[in-house]
Amino acid sequence: MPVLHDFSATRIDGAEQSLAEYAGQVVLVVNTASKCGLTPQFEGLEALYREFGADGLVVLGFPCGQFAGQEPLDEGAIAEFCSVNYGVTFPMFAKVDVNGRGAHPLFVWLKSRTRGLTGGAVRWNFTKFLVGRDGRVIARFRPSTAPAALAKDIRAALRTSAHQPK
Repeated sequence: MPVLHDFSATRIDGAEQSLAEYAGQVVLVVNTASKCGLTPQFEGLEALYREFGADGLVVLGFPCGQFAGQEPLDEGAIAEFCSVNYGVTFPMFAKVDVNGRGAHPLFVWLKSRTRGLTGGAVRWNFTKFLVGRDGRVIARFRPSTAPAALAKDIRAALRTSAHQPK
């Protein structure tokens, strides 16, 4: 059965990256968009990354333009937008599809592991998937769930693993 660490993705700078780099860390995977009413969640995601990063949390942002075209920017503009407007320092990746035939394999897997929680398809920008240090999905959160509301689940995930942060 696959785990997060079995996948790879293209970083926002165009380089391919194995997600095995995050083995032993708690990972929050989020599909993002720069022109969405939920875009200010970047601030909360960055706050989580800064608060829990030293304990082993990493946030991975995956821009997606599948929802009302709310990610019209190219990768360079997305990186600049996130940095300038929200101080984003967590890893961002190239634009992906999260639904349909062209869905990135990571999101196909994430959805398959959470089907019973909220249904299969990602419904909107800023859907969040919490993955444990072992690479297995712990929980899926709705787009409207504020990042700060995930703190309790993140703390639990950081505590329950036998692995230590990198």
